[in-house]
Amino acid sequence: MNAPAKTLETTSTSTALPITETATALLPTPAELRASLPLSDALTSNIAHHRDAVNRILRGEDGRLLVVVGPCSIHDPSAAIEYAERLAHLSEEVSGQVVPVMRVYVEKPRTAIGWKGLAYDPDLNGAGDMAKGLALSRDVMHCVAERGLPVATEILQPMLAPYLDDLLSWVAIGARTTESQLHRELASDLSAAVGFKNATSGDVQVAIDAMQAAAHPHHRFALDAHGRPVTRQSEGNPHTHLVLRGGHGEPNYQARHVHAATTALRDAGQNPRLMVDCSHANARKDHRRQREVMLDVLTQRQAGENNLVALMLESYLHEGKQPLKPGALRYGVSVTDACIGWEATEHLVKTAAERLA
Repeated sequence: MNAPAKTLETTSTSTALPITETATALLPTPAELRASLPLSDALTSNIAHHRDAVNRILRGEDGRLLVVVGPCSIHDPSAAIEYAERLAHLSEEVSGQVVPVMRVYVEKPRTAIGWKGLAYDPDLNGAGDMAKGLALSRDVMHCVAERGLPVATEILQPMLAPYLDDLLSWVAIGARTTESQLHRELASDLSAAVGFKNATSGDVQVAIDAMQAAAHPHHRFALDAHGRPVTRQSEGNPHTHLVLRGGHGEPNYQARHVHAATTALRDAGQNPRLMVDCSHANARKDHRRQREVMLDVLTQRQAGENNLVALMLESYLHEGKQPLKPGALRYGVSVTDACIGWEATEHLVKTAAERLA
C-alpha cells in the first residue's frame, strides 16, 4: 500500500458566507461516517490482504485471473448482500485459479440525465437524500468486505473517496473521466489499485497518459476527515493498469487489440498487464455477448498471452434490466445496464477456473 499522504492545512480569518438552507443540506464528515461504521482490526487486515492479492496479479507475481464481477449498480442493499454471499461461496471454490472482486458501484456516469446511483438517490425517487446514500453505500461495502470479498467501485465524485476508500481493493476510473486531471490526481492518492478505461472513442493513449500521471506525486485540493478543505500531497500510485472496454460500439478485446495495447504500454514504460471489460462496447451493448468476450480472452490466455490478467463482468441475481419504477421493481434485476444472471455468472467463473487450472 502507499505511504499515508501528507496533509498541509491552512487557516483563514475571513468571515464565512451565509448558507441558503433551501439550497444546501449538511452531510456527515468522512470522520463521522467512518466512526459510525468503523473497520475492525481483523477487517482492516483482510482488506490489506485483498489489496496485496490484486496488486500481485497486476505485477505478474500471481498467475491467477482477477475477475471484477457484480451488478452494474447497487440499488437494493438486500439483493447486493445476497449476491455477495453467493459470490463469496463461489470464490472459495475457484480460489486456486480466480480471484473474484465484487462490483459495488454506488455512482453512475450520466451523459445527460438519469439515476445517478445509491450514493445520490438511495430512495430511487429523486429526493436526493445523499446523507442516507453515503451511509448505505458504506454499509453495503462493509457487509461485502465482511463476507471475505475484495470490494471494487468506480469513483466519479472525488469528494466521495474519503467516505469509502478504506474499504476498497480496486477502483475504476471510467471512460468519461480517465482524461480528467482531478481523477488522475485522485488516483495518485489512493491505496487501492486503479484501472483506467480507454476513452469512449476507443483511444487507449488517454488511459496510458492517466497511468503516467497517477504514478507521480501531486499537490491536490481535498477535504480532510473532518470536512475541511486542505492541500494534500499524494505519494503517487504504482498500482495502475489499462482497462479495454471498446469504443464507439466496436470491441477492442481481440488478440490484435491486446497486442497493440501492450506494445503501447511498454513503449510508454507502463505496466503491460491489463483488464478486459466484457461489457459496454466490447459486448456491443448486449449483455449476453459478455460470454463470448470472456471465452475469447480465456483462449488468448491459454495461447500464452500472459498480459491478460483481469476481466470485468456485469452480473446480478437475475438476467436483464428493468425501468426504475419504485414500488414495482423485480428483486435482483439491474435498473441500469443489463446484466447476466447468477447461473451464467457461476458457469463462466467456473469455466475460467477449469481452463486455467
